[in-house]
Amino acid sequence: MARISPLVVLPPMIFASLGALFLWGMGRDDPDALPSTMVGRPAPVVPGTTLDGKTQLTDAMLREPGVKLVNFWASWCPPCRAEHPTLTELSRQLPVYGVDLKDPEGNALAFLEQDGDPFHAIATDPKGRTAIEWGVTAPPETFIIDGEGKVLFRFAGPMVREDYTHRFLPELEKALAEQE
Repeated sequence: MARISPLVVLPPMIFASLGALFLWGMGRDDPDALPSTMVGRPAPVVPGTTLDGKTQLTDAMLREPGVKLVNFWASWCPPCRAEHPTLTELSRQLPVYGVDLKDPEGNALAFLEQDGDPFHAIATDPKGRTAIEWGVTAPPETFIIDGEGKVLFRFAGPMVREDYTHRFLPELEKALAEQE
């Protein structure tokens, strides 16, 4: 009786395992979604600094009644510039708060002066420590916060086109409906 070497069986077993892993990955609900550990938890503390002449974002503001947004942005970030009109429109409907991330103050103020300031209040995060606490991977990122200061949803990337209408807007509408 001939013996089969383990080295003959090992490659097909590895291939079958990888195939099963890839098949499982393709069957997930949204393979592009970046899960956030913050969803369902209280919003982390925001820095006690702001841009000159701007209203300081406070933790108390995040716990006021009603749905609100917290947007991590920077003047040096092209996707942040792309989503700026969306933020401006949203700020007419609900409070939009900004956290300016790793941005020289002069550049941030010039950006807001040039393109308009959609933020009801702003905090600055010059070293990126707050972004880490919030789980921000890169700007822009926007969080939907409920009336108790709990994170309901995290949207990574610019809020533009179909991504905005198909992924972000339904979550915002759901949050607004639950607050009524």
